[in-house]
Amino acid sequence: MSSARLPAATWWLILSGCTILMLSFGFRSSFGLFVQPLDEANGWGRDVIGLALAIQNLAWGVIAVIAGGLADRFGSVRVILAGTLLYALGLWLTAGVSDVWVLNAGAGLLVGAGVAGTAFGIVLPAMARVVDESRRQMVLGIGTAAGSMGQFLLAPVAQGLIDWLGWSGALNAMALMSLSMALLAMPLAASDRPAAPAGQVVSPEAFRDTLRLARGHASYWLLTAGFFVCGFHLAFITVHMPPFLMDAGFDPEVAAWSISLIGLFNVAGAFLAGVVSGKVSKRLVLIGIYGGRAVAIALFMLLPLSLTTVLVFSCVMGFLWLATVPPTTGLVATMFGTRYMATLYGVVFLSHQLGSFTGVWLGGWLYETTGTYNVVWWAGVALSLVTMALHWPIRETPVTGIRPTAVA
Repeated sequence: MSSARLPAATWWLILSGCTILMLSFGFRSSFGLFVQPLDEANGWGRDVIGLALAIQNLAWGVIAVIAGGLADRFGSVRVILAGTLLYALGLWLTAGVSDVWVLNAGAGLLVGAGVAGTAFGIVLPAMARVVDESRRQMVLGIGTAAGSMGQFLLAPVAQGLIDWLGWSGALNAMALMSLSMALLAMPLAASDRPAAPAGQVVSPEAFRDTLRLARGHASYWLLTAGFFVCGFHLAFITVHMPPFLMDAGFDPEVAAWSISLIGLFNVAGAFLAGVVSGKVSKRLVLIGIYGGRAVAIALFMLLPLSLTTVLVFSCVMGFLWLATVPPTTGLVATMFGTRYMATLYGVVFLSHQLGSFTGVWLGGWLYETTGTYNVVWWAGVALSLVTMALHWPIRETPVTGIRPTAVA
């Protein structure tokens, strides 16, 4: 397949998967724009709203592990359909929220579960399974870039809906739009066939062997620990960047365009990361990304805050935003293959979401406690340096000892 053109059905599957990722990430990335409206409508502090969005990230991570296992066993389409319904329900509940427990259940648990069923951990493995190894990193880069394109396109749309319909009406509109992911899931059924040669079935022992080897694989756990920091950065900035800018006197539209620019520049960053990590060491690509983040955040804190620094920082961070995903997913596939990739990547992604929970919650709590976000910004710099060190000893070699198939 490496020298031939991809079949039309494969491109249709990739296009459908990319559109699902655009919608899933676009809606989720817009939640920072609702922090101030929710606070003003209900008198909640940012620690309360931040906790709900931290629950969203944690639920996404925990349920992603379960969703990955279900997708490996029953297929990605069923998981995406369930995720779509939960996503829409969570947005709808948040639209009429007046109680904290409803906020935690809607914007927190249900939206988090919905994203788990419609995002990278489910869609990227489905896309990776329909191409050969020579094109895998490119396809992972395309899918990751699609998520960022959704952030670029839908953050301004969400702000426009807030201006037009109010925050509650905007969430209702987003709930209706999210239901389209159910139709887009249908072409992905072609990737749900077992990843075993004809005449063979996947051995139950192979799954147990893979998990056993993953438990004792140092490089896998170093990768998992490093992804915590990626989640810390992304979730903190997504949720707290808009109120941070509004506190500094910028208009809400500037905050929306900051999030949007991050998504736009990550289209290029994620795609380039996918291409480059298919040609050079994925470990070194990740070290470079985290080093770049440390420099970008430090300069953003040290330079005077202005429209120029906001826009430049958004562009630079956008280029590095989800660029970690292609080399990270690629390392999982390199180590263990693609058969149980959704499950194994789900474990790595759980660490990412634990970092997301920490970044969102800590940002809100420290803001209410100290009146500033500065401590969390500088913590992001320090964690970047730690992560660079964690990635250095990672070995990019396949794990031996897995029994992938058994003769039927």
